[in-house]
Amino acid sequence: MGMKYFMKTFFLSTVSLLLLASCGGENASAQDTTVDYSNWINLTKGMEYREIDAPQKSPVGDSKISILRFERRLFDFNIFSATKYDSIPRDLHTWADTFDLNVVFNAGMYNLSKPLSSRAYLKSGSHLNNGTLIENFNLMMAMSPTVKHREEVEILDLTCENFNEMNHEFNSYAQGLRMIDCNGSPMYWKKKIQSCSMLIAAEGEDGKFYLIFCRSPYTHNQMIDFMIGMPYKLRNAIYLEGGPETSLLIDVNGHCIEKIGSWVSDTWESDTNHHFWPLPNVVGVKKRTESN
Repeated sequence: MGMKYFMKTFFLSTVSLLLLASCGGENASAQDTTVDYSNWINLTKGMEYREIDAPQKSPVGDSKISILRFERRLFDFNIFSATKYDSIPRDLHTWADTFDLNVVFNAGMYNLSKPLSSRAYLKSGSHLNNGTLIENFNLMMAMSPTVKHREEVEILDLTCENFNEMNHEFNSYAQGLRMIDCNGSPMYWKKKIQSCSMLIAAEGEDGKFYLIFCRSPYTHNQMIDFMIGMPYKLRNAIYLEGGPETSLLIDVNGHCIEKIGSWVSDTWESDTNHHFWPLPNVVGVKKRTESN
């Protein structure tokens, strides 16, 4: 893909200054402006990107929220798991180069005591990385459908759908924590309040698939409020990762965008991480060919 090991992170001061070539250096600044949700940069057919100022400033970083959205029918989504291949975690550039991927991001949290294993259910084709369904992880990201009536990627609310009845309808699954439910209602977290960088996936009323990244730390409930306030009428918002492991790489049509997390309150209170961590499990996205 012509981008191996270009590891310098860049941040965009405004969407209108989006770099349209290779990865560049950091250039970010927080701005006191009204949140504008309307302007999108077209990266390729069916894929759009924009950045907004978060409605509330964080004490750390630039307080920017990055949003990537897809027309799902134009892309293939799948899970790539190290345990399916050579059991070696890879940074996002290596995952992308190895499997010719246009977008790569976290396939949920992984188990720090068993660093190759997802914390919850994770399946890639016939390969089962973790076969345990976690009771309070109420969303399932489903990819690579086996039936025609399903989208290329869907997020399933396990309180609205019976997973045992429909688990044959997709090849790959990644289970995660719920932030917005199937009806678009906020699912505020009651666990210990913690702020972090984070990556979230969600579905919009427009039928598109959304990825939402923020490096500046916010609490999960603050981010839920930010998403509820967006005009896209998001539902089935699934928490994918937080802290320095949080990773999003976009390399498509001459655009190269790297988003790297850092901060976790109490355990990693630092904004100094500027490289992708090796990850055991990722979601990879490819543009579909005309024959598909």
